Amino acid sequence: MSRSVRTRPEGSGQALSEAYDTALLDLDGVVYAGGNAIEHAVPSLAVARDGGMRLAYVTNNALRTPDAVAAHLTELGIPAEAGDVITSAQAVARLIADQVPQGSRVLVVGGEGLRVALRERGLEPVESADDEPVAVVQGYGGPELAWGRFAEASYAVARGLPWFASNTDLTIPSGRGIAPGNGAAVEVVRIATGAEPQVAGKPLPPMHRETILRTGAERPLVVGDRLDTDIEGAFNGGVDSLLVLTGVTDGAQLLAAPPQHRPTYVDADLRGLLTGQPEVVGDGGAFRCGGWTAAAGAGRLELDGDGAPVDGLRALCAAAWTAAGDERCGLDAGKALARLGL
Repeated sequence: MSRSVRTRPEGSGQALSEAYDTALLDLDGVVYAGGNAIEHAVPSLAVARDGGMRLAYVTNNALRTPDAVAAHLTELGIPAEAGDVITSAQAVARLIADQVPQGSRVLVVGGEGLRVALRERGLEPVESADDEPVAVVQGYGGPELAWGRFAEASYAVARGLPWFASNTDLTIPSGRGIAPGNGAAVEVVRIATGAEPQVAGKPLPPMHRETILRTGAERPLVVGDRLDTDIEGAFNGGVDSLLVLTGVTDGAQLLAAPPQHRPTYVDADLRGLLTGQPEVVGDGGAFRCGGWTAAAGAGRLELDGDGAPVDGLRALCAAAWTAAGDERCGLDAGKALARLGL
């Protein structure tokens, strides 16, 4: 499916919670980090929900079951049920079930979320390469996952079994900073075997398929903090997206984003669901948003004005994304971003 090159973030005259029927929300870095709610997340989601927007929680983290995720959200003050949660474990379990006979044994390297999702699809999770599995699945197992689990997966994959991964996020946000994610663990098995897994999670089609099947969303808005999973997944699925700056993506990464990583909207946090999004207006070779004007030239991005920092970032994105060819990736944005505190 072809996509036009995005040259600037779009505007919305309506609050996003009114313009879209369902928010497909990433969790880590968007709703919570390290188990604690991110600032403004709980009240913002309450207002969006009370206004009629459906909230669905779509996560590449395969560690916990939907029941556990829903219980955690409810404890944080965000009422949720298991049916509101879609995980990469569910997506990869469907992918495996489409390729192996009902009742097949699958070697699991990961957490309880994977085991529950496999059983939901009529598959039997096992722990050893000697338990006669017909496939191997790998998902995030948390910081306590034993090194021997990677060896077990490697033995099975080296014997020629098909290998599946819930997702390949290299990092995951935590309350203490950025930690290794399932993608880092997948690399261990890849290095040991030379094999390549089939991957289900964002940004790939199996996750989008699982999400639409389970939510029935007609006008979905993907809300995430990662360009290479959340935003690219929205791009691949042909739906709009909102990037929030509460997780792993910073201003410099956003400015250098290629077309498939450019969000429809950008905001500081989940309060962005509750407002219209200001239009970024071209003005000659410059771009205006809020009280800011940005332009690209002489190998750098120039910013003038004042107002909300995120408006300045939107203007900078328009300038950077419009810059021709390789110049876009080489633009010096340091001074402009420092002025915005980003």
